[in-house]
Amino acid sequence: MIDGTAVLETVNLGKRYRRKWGLQDCTLTIPKGRVAALVGPNGAGNPHSCEWRLDWINRVLETYEYSENHHFRQWRPEGKVGYLDQERPLYKSFRVAEMLRFGAKNNPNWNMAVAQEHLAQLDIPLRSRIGNLSGGQQAQVALTLCLAKEPELLLLDEPAAALDPVARDELLRILMRQVADCDSSVLLSTHSLGDVVAICDYVVVLAHSRVVLSNDTEYVLESHRILSAVHDGDLLPPPGVSVINSQSSTRGQSLLVRVELPIDETQWRVERPTLEEIVLAYLREGSPGAKDRHSHDDEGLGE
Repeated sequence: MIDGTAVLETVNLGKRYRRKWGLQDCTLTIPKGRVAALVGPNGAGNPHSCEWRLDWINRVLETYEYSENHHFRQWRPEGKVGYLDQERPLYKSFRVAEMLRFGAKNNPNWNMAVAQEHLAQLDIPLRSRIGNLSGGQQAQVALTLCLAKEPELLLLDEPAAALDPVARDELLRILMRQVADCDSSVLLSTHSLGDVVAICDYVVVLAHSRVVLSNDTEYVLESHRILSAVHDGDLLPPPGVSVINSQSSTRGQSLLVRVELPIDETQWRVERPTLEEIVLAYLREGSPGAKDRHSHDDEGLGE
């Protein structure tokens, strides 16, 4: 049982491709009321072995369990979860109004007024056929179907993928209004770090097939720094830091580090990284060449 501060928890979540694990021993907790981003390499798909727990303000517990023979057990709180797939599956021959009626018949907590208001603001006619809408409009209709359920947890798979800048901005704006108005929690998977910076207040990074970072974005920004040597020469990293990634540039060697205390040593130039720089540093450590870079960097730092 998870406590009342979390909306979702995974325990030992795993995904295996034949003999190779794409995701292994993934244990994390997503706090309620957050817009959380899940960022990682391709290949971290549906779990083969895991336990999921979703808590609805200490009222309902939902648990998914996969055993070795893939037996599946589920206790589902109706209408509590909204899911938007990257492919945005819709019945292309349906009119928009027919899609809304379809949603109403299949979701007990359906709010037709919310759906119609969203589409009216986007100037999407209810009589239009889904197949005649642009890609951005179809994405908005699919998101509207999720929001009309008024879910407590909204799961989004690359929600702004392949959208033009205007459609992307409109989709993210509506998403943020939903969170503010309905106190929803959101978990979105994305490769767009711009979306993470724009709307997310919690970030989860997957690398090495595991969760390597999971925390509030403000804390992540405050607990990381970029260090570069003021003078040429080999230097040991200052005490109290964990080196996440090292890079060579025209300015010499620079380190992205996680810090616990302020760095006062004068031989280092200390800069604040952007969230994008931090996330990329963790992702680089999961790339195929990370081991080779570490060997080279260790020599250069004199460790």
